Amino acid sequence: MGVKLTYANGQTPISEEEFEELLIKTISTRAQLDEFEQMNIEIAVEWTMKQNFNVDKVLSIEFIKEVHKRMFNKVWGWAGSFRNSNKNIGVDKNYIYPELQKLIDDVKFWIEHKTFSNDEIAVRFKHRLVKIHPFPNGNGRHSRLCADILVSHIFNTPVFSWGKHYSETIADTRKRYIDAIHSADNNDINPLVEFARS
Repeated sequence: MGVKLTYANGQTPISEEEFEELLIKTISTRAQLDEFEQMNIEIAVEWTMKQNFNVDKVLSIEFIKEVHKRMFNKVWGWAGSFRNSNKNIGVDKNYIYPELQKLIDDVKFWIEHKTFSNDEIAVRFKHRLVKIHPFPNGNGRHSRLCADILVSHIFNTPVFSWGKHYSETIADTRKRYIDAIHSADNNDINPLVEFARS
């Protein structure tokens, strides 16, 4: 592996096998990798803004994979493909598909029966999606974009700000986000819903 990466709290390490599928061989630092990934993500976000998705499209395994592929396909060969190894987080690799199908069915139920507010449904979708951790990397960013698509295309409300309104350092905002994820892990979704709109 030509690039030595450091990982912030909550980030999933990329394995050597996964690193072999880096498409831009000139990348040699974490900053360069982050920059190329961000450019790729911006292209994906722009694509979502030009589309008109319905609930059956957004809540499908194919779409979940397509969003990830569009976010990372210029950087990683495995973009849009489910991981084939287990990580320090997420379900066993053999349960990714059935767990995603359960999540999709749950979200459709919540929408149909108005079980939670629209924001809470989208944030619960994001939280469960990142807990499943279907992809080798980029799951947090992917799950946030999926929540944004759900809240904007299905509920017709503005996308989430994900902590952008806090006047604090990136590290402090990230800690607030990770703390909110941990609260959601312990069945208190409110801090994560609040963070999404902050």
